[in-house]
Amino acid sequence: MKSATRHSTTLKPTLSLKDTVVMIVGLVIGAGIFETPSFVAANAGGERTALLAWLLGGAISLIGALCYAELATTYPHPGGSYYYLRRAFGNAIAFLFAWTRMSVIQTGSIALLAFVFGDYASQLWRLGTYSSSIYAVLAIVVFTGLNLFNLQQSKWAQNILASAQVLGILIVSGVGLIFSFVSAPVSPADSTLYTAVQLTTVAQSTSAIPSGNIGLMMVFVLLTYGGWNEASYISAEVQNGRRNIVRSLMWSIGIITGLYLLLNWSLVRALGLARMASSEAVVADLMRSALGDVGAVFISCLVAIATMCSINATILTGARSNYALGRDFSLFTMLTRGRENTPTNALIAQGVIALCLVLVGTVTRRGFETMVDYTAPAFWFFFLLSGVSLFVLRQHDPNAERSFKVPFYPVTPILFCGICLYMLQASLAYTGYGGLLGVVVLLLGLPLLWWSQKISSTTQT
Repeated sequence: MKSATRHSTTLKPTLSLKDTVVMIVGLVIGAGIFETPSFVAANAGGERTALLAWLLGGAISLIGALCYAELATTYPHPGGSYYYLRRAFGNAIAFLFAWTRMSVIQTGSIALLAFVFGDYASQLWRLGTYSSSIYAVLAIVVFTGLNLFNLQQSKWAQNILASAQVLGILIVSGVGLIFSFVSAPVSPADSTLYTAVQLTTVAQSTSAIPSGNIGLMMVFVLLTYGGWNEASYISAEVQNGRRNIVRSLMWSIGIITGLYLLLNWSLVRALGLARMASSEAVVADLMRSALGDVGAVFISCLVAIATMCSINATILTGARSNYALGRDFSLFTMLTRGRENTPTNALIAQGVIALCLVLVGTVTRRGFETMVDYTAPAFWFFFLLSGVSLFVLRQHDPNAERSFKVPFYPVTPILFCGICLYMLQASLAYTGYGGLLGVVVLLLGLPLLWWSQKISSTTQT
């Protein structure tokens, strides 16, 4: 192991409470909320159950956020979960997590979001046979470049995009509610389905499952709530972090839950549960039914904005854990280098890997689905370990200053770990070759760990 060397950058607390809330909201509200309501409706068995599922998703996210709030405020560090795992389980597990996050979890998420952006942008202006992939590449290059300038540029872009995103969801919800009061719901047979990104593999499995499958319904709900944990990676850059990290998580999850409930209530009112379940692009169908082609164009623009917002925030937080890896392991020292408050090399390395994954998704011709499969098992495995680390650190580091302690310990973190374990099982059950590829890349970290330890021991002698 090795600490930061000369030429390494320093990350300073420059994010306000508002900036942090905007960052989290922008991360979570991606394209998922425009895709998953139909899958939730197909497995809910009733309108009330469907709406309660979104409320339950917010409650589960809050449980996880309370656990992360204790970790992030006790150990503010740009490595986030990497740092917690290192303190709880040692260098080997931390290294494997940071390697997997750099090569699978975060870069796969960036590529996934980029494909969604490409699919929707192609509805507005198609760029040939590989239009989605071309747009995906452009998105990664542009937002990586934006983050290379400095944190302020990325922060302002995030504020603008997130504001437009939230405003768009409010407009869609308002249109749905007004439409539900002034017009009868449109029959699926009369509705022109709008071409959108489809969770093809999961949709096929859903069609074979009768309504009332609560477990599968919650898989979709929790997928849509994913991303709030990224707050831990900017904990060292939040002003008055010990106080504002907790507040930002509470505020952001409250805002997200409210928006999700409002949007789904408007969908249920306007289309009905059966029509929602049969729709391939439920929000687009609502807007087309209410406003015609203008509504379809609006929803394409809104999803493009939502994905750009998530891409920008995911690139920003992903580079922080890469930077932390470089600070601690000689093999990746170059990742620490850059300008003040900007981990330049960490951003470039992340961008290159994400572009390679876009190529993989293009070759398989199932870009979005491949990236979902690729990232899910590894994500939930290390998410589970992060929850377990809370117990370990309470035991091994009892004297640490804990300005915030998770309420109802140990019940709350036990619930969180149980949810993670269930999601890990579900992700392994529903992923194909993409999931296997992700596990293989994770295991490639083992020889890299051995090499890094050998370099470290040679340097010390």
